[in-house]
Amino acid sequence: MKLTILGCYAATPRTFTNPTSQVLEIKNNLFLIDCGEGTQVQLRKYKVKFSRINHIFISHLHGDHFFGLPGLVSTFRLLGREKELHIYGPKGIKQAITLFLKLGDSWTNYPLVFHELESKESELIFEDEKLTVRTIPLIHRVYTNGFLFQEKVAPRTLNIEATRKYKIDKSQFNNIKNGADGLDASGKIIPNKEITLAPPKPKSYAFCSDTMYNEAMLPIIKDVTILYHESTFLESESHLCEKTKHATAKQAAQIANKVNAKHLILGHYSTRYKSIQPFKIEASEIFAAVDLAEDGKTFGFDN
Repeated sequence: MKLTILGCYAATPRTFTNPTSQVLEIKNNLFLIDCGEGTQVQLRKYKVKFSRINHIFISHLHGDHFFGLPGLVSTFRLLGREKELHIYGPKGIKQAITLFLKLGDSWTNYPLVFHELESKESELIFEDEKLTVRTIPLIHRVYTNGFLFQEKVAPRTLNIEATRKYKIDKSQFNNIKNGADGLDASGKIIPNKEITLAPPKPKSYAFCSDTMYNEAMLPIIKDVTILYHESTFLESESHLCEKTKHATAKQAAQIANKVNAKHLILGHYSTRYKSIQPFKIEASEIFAAVDLAEDGKTFGFDN
């Protein structure tokens, strides 16, 4: 699992920071999560292949999270895209994007498939043979979802050394891979678990931006591997959280601690701060494994 941060700051873009957008590579899928202004420039800068993006997830309809989407949709057209593009986002996103296309007389030459969301409960919105994606209802000034990406349990793999030990014929290998027991040279049954290896523990990634402190999400993201949680403010500005429906670095750390996350990545920093290091300092008082998102930073999680 690999996460590339394209932008991780709140509000308006600057020459040296970008609003929210990131790319998650998981189980041979490349997912774009949020699409603030400048996203397609960042995609080019960090050499992400446009052709690999088939699914885009938009958390909410505030400009710093989706104003880059109309341009990206248009660029796909100019590049001669033919594959379907699936867009998951709040109800109204189809109207917003198609209005741009209509007024510019620039309809796509490829299928544009919208999955509009309006449920206030967590729901399954994507599934293939290797992973699922569920919504994480958040509390913000408009209807907002986070997204939970979860790997499915992989099948057990053949333990070649064990098959040699028990002198199991290669003709049995396919059946063993499919869960069958094996037979040694004397015809004795060898249990499948003795001749196969357990798969790695499935990994998961939760994207939570924007939201105020919200314990309702805890059961949904329990034991998540990596949690990206907004941290717009430091504690000195915590009084702004209720009004703006945002969170502090400490509150993000409290969520990570309560769900037993393995890693916490902070992001969506207010541009009022000259340095983001204090965010890590404050969060680390509560949760040890804290990383700071930064534009262009890549996180790899193989373990």
